[in-house]
Amino acid sequence: MAITWEIDTLKNGLRVVTTPVTTAQSVSVNVFVGVGSRFEQRRVNGISHYIEHMLFKGTTKRPDAIQIAEAIEGSGGVLNAYTGKEATCYWNHVPFDAAQRATEVLADMVLDSLFAPDEIEKERLVVQQEIKRSHDQPGAWVGELLSRAVYGDQPIGWSIAGGPEIIDSIQRPDFVEHLDHWYRSNNMVLSVAGNVQHAEVVRWAEELFGAATPGQIGSASEAVPEIPEERLILESRPIAQSNLAIGLRGIGRDDPDRFALTVLTNLLGRGMSSRLFKEVRERRGLAYSVGASASRYDGVGSFAISAGVSPENAVEATRVILGELDRLVDEPVGEDELKKARDYTTGSFRLGLESTGSLGQRHGDSLLALGRIEPIEEVAAAYQAIEPADVERVARRLFATHEVAMAIVGPEIDRSALEAVLDERRVAA
Repeated sequence: MAITWEIDTLKNGLRVVTTPVTTAQSVSVNVFVGVGSRFEQRRVNGISHYIEHMLFKGTTKRPDAIQIAEAIEGSGGVLNAYTGKEATCYWNHVPFDAAQRATEVLADMVLDSLFAPDEIEKERLVVQQEIKRSHDQPGAWVGELLSRAVYGDQPIGWSIAGGPEIIDSIQRPDFVEHLDHWYRSNNMVLSVAGNVQHAEVVRWAEELFGAATPGQIGSASEAVPEIPEERLILESRPIAQSNLAIGLRGIGRDDPDRFALTVLTNLLGRGMSSRLFKEVRERRGLAYSVGASASRYDGVGSFAISAGVSPENAVEATRVILGELDRLVDEPVGEDELKKARDYTTGSFRLGLESTGSLGQRHGDSLLALGRIEPIEEVAAAYQAIEPADVERVARRLFATHEVAMAIVGPEIDRSALEAVLDERRVAA
């Protein structure tokens, strides 16, 4: 059955998209706001994420966190939120007969949260503990360091959660100013997927979000294109494994090469049949885990490879990984291998759209970021149309003309040996 959706825009600029799944027993309700850490000033870096926490702490109608939770969990549903570099999303997943109430709860949170001073102070400690917990997880923390190594000291490279010291300085007027600027109706998308009718969701939206006001929304700061001078970040810890991450500048969200990049990423580092898994783990035994990923934002992106290796294998694993990047540049991909990568990409894309939650997320995020939703069959066809020349072109674009950044968290880190490996990388003149 084809997946379809409908889109309407309210008078105040709020965009509403519904994805009906008439056989579903559930509904996913998502409110996207077009603000994340990339839009922040350094002195309040992390405020978007802090606000995400605060919207669960009480509204005029539901003055505390327990009442907000019970409004959704009372129907058997779940609610949560997340903050990214360019967007914040509040979502819940409920039985279909609770959809109207689920929408009302999110509208209440987004438009009428209290930001009580005592709750701000309590949640300040919670956010700081979340940051410290990430630091205590080497596999997660190396990703933070890699972002800094790839992007440097600019908003796209800053931590989404900020730092404990900055969080300590954020005060209620900062929240009010941030909300007043970014939490505007024309900077929001309501995405509902599941057993609902579009007309009734639009009616709910008009009733619940109609009083929200539009405003002049700024844009994200332009990203400096070069990898910074500090491209190798090492953090020594007395742990058993070296967690390494290698990064390069990538492409933006709407780049024409995005489909080829996804196929390339999967061919290189997704699944047990990928090149990195076979070469780094199976053939050489250098790592337990290894994989590749690509992140795309407005006009900028990154490509990353991460691995968990024994400390004595860190330098060799780095050399082998970089060698696999060179191989994609130098040697055309065979048709059999590419077909497997195309089929894997198309299949995993389809399987990722099985739930009402995934559909609500995809369509809300796309409408917010791109102003449109790419038809599913067009995306699948674009993956299937990728040829060896497309993969080679993207490999050259990313791997042959960009310097490499790297981060490692682990014991006994030999900086000079790693620098020597990185310096062997060819950079286009």
